[in-house]
Amino acid sequence: MNAKAPVELSSDTARMNAILALQKAAHLRDGAPSLEKRIDWLNRCIGLLVDYSDEIEQALNADFGARSIEATRFTDVAGSIGPLKFARANVAKWMKTEKRKTTPAILALFGAKAEVQFQPKGVVGVISPWNFPVNLTFAPLAGILAAGNRAMIKPSEFTPVTSALMAKMFASVFSEEEVAVITGGPEVGQAFSGLAFDHMIFTGATGVAKHVMRAAAENLVPLTLELGGKSPVILGKSADFATAAARVMNGKTLNAGQICLAPDYVLTPEDRLETFVGEAQASVAKMFPTIKDNPDYTAIVAQRHYDRIMGYVEDARAKGARIVQINPADEDFSQQEHRRIPPTLIINPTDDMKVMQEEIFGPVLPVKTYKTVQEAIGYVNAHDRPLGLYYFGDDATERDLVLKSTTSGGVSVNDVVMHVAQEELPFGGVGPAGMGSYHGHDGFLEFSHKKAIFTQMKKDIGPLLQMRPPYGAAIRKYLAGELKR
Repeated sequence: MNAKAPVELSSDTARMNAILALQKAAHLRDGAPSLEKRIDWLNRCIGLLVDYSDEIEQALNADFGARSIEATRFTDVAGSIGPLKFARANVAKWMKTEKRKTTPAILALFGAKAEVQFQPKGVVGVISPWNFPVNLTFAPLAGILAAGNRAMIKPSEFTPVTSALMAKMFASVFSEEEVAVITGGPEVGQAFSGLAFDHMIFTGATGVAKHVMRAAAENLVPLTLELGGKSPVILGKSADFATAAARVMNGKTLNAGQICLAPDYVLTPEDRLETFVGEAQASVAKMFPTIKDNPDYTAIVAQRHYDRIMGYVEDARAKGARIVQINPADEDFSQQEHRRIPPTLIINPTDDMKVMQEEIFGPVLPVKTYKTVQEAIGYVNAHDRPLGLYYFGDDATERDLVLKSTTSGGVSVNDVVMHVAQEELPFGGVGPAGMGSYHGHDGFLEFSHKKAIFTQMKKDIGPLLQMRPPYGAAIRKYLAGELKR
């Protein structure tokens, strides 16, 4: 078996390079696609999501073992159609040449002009993750295709049924010159990340992103990295705790917390801790009266992730944390068909606990207390900048203090996660949470080359002649004006 592996990998790499060469050649042959072609590509993607919606739901349910059909339709299907429709409605406006001012401004009076044209980069590689495999393939494609690029996609091996379905879907309406899907394991993913794309977007874990970045560096491929981190919730003293707890626990239980933007820990005023715990229990009981066999409650995607998450809980318990398992029907989870974990609060964890050191990616929520909001801000700032930050409260002064004093990829005020659904807002991380941003117009710009074009005046007259030797009084007068404060 080991002797054959290099041959198989070489074959996979050769095929990927052949598809990349095919797409690059097609891009050079056809040039920047017309508005009509871009809209056609977007429409094909929308059609795939509509036509295959039932199969997508079945595939994701099979990959997870148990995944809410409605949650899949909401996040992976409808949540992908929205960005594609938004791009379709706006791409004509985005494609227009952007006029800029000339320097010095007087040149424009004689016919010079400065402008920016938005040019497709060429071929974009897309490495999508397992948690929302359809959405995190199609949502980037909205910007990629609107910008006029072709795409090669490497979906996750952790959702093989869904990955195979996407390969079938794209092949049914796109040629390999336009969009191609490459399936396979980590070795294929490693080779894919080393291809000489014109741009690459990776969505996934920070640790894996470091390997992707190293591989991309070999060909100086520009990157968009959408990662994760420990996104905090700061509950202000003025927060409506019932509403806040309901929204936090909804964000934490959607996809069983397997979301890069899921609230990773809560910071609550010391005197409101028990209020939050009680409201969290009440909100979960309302959403999920039962959990063990509830079709609305999603399972953990794989046994190793189940073991990892349960390990966080046991590590915290062993180190003295108070554990609050929210199990409304008092069900026995020691034996179950699927890998469901009830929502679990870890009260006042310490930083030596693994649950406070790693992104949780599951329905476990640490809850820490603070005496002053400055203390909460200080805790957030003492750690890596998160992908998302969530503030609840009606105190505008406190809200502004939190927003101005912290740095995160994005923010939702009085909710969690929802800023990602705003197509008019850029979505991206900062530092360990990622680089670059996309969605809406920002996605079009991310996947476009912004070509600067300066057109000089036709005649060689004064403003141009004075900049050439022999230098005289005219240029000395100009420079004297420039060198003033």
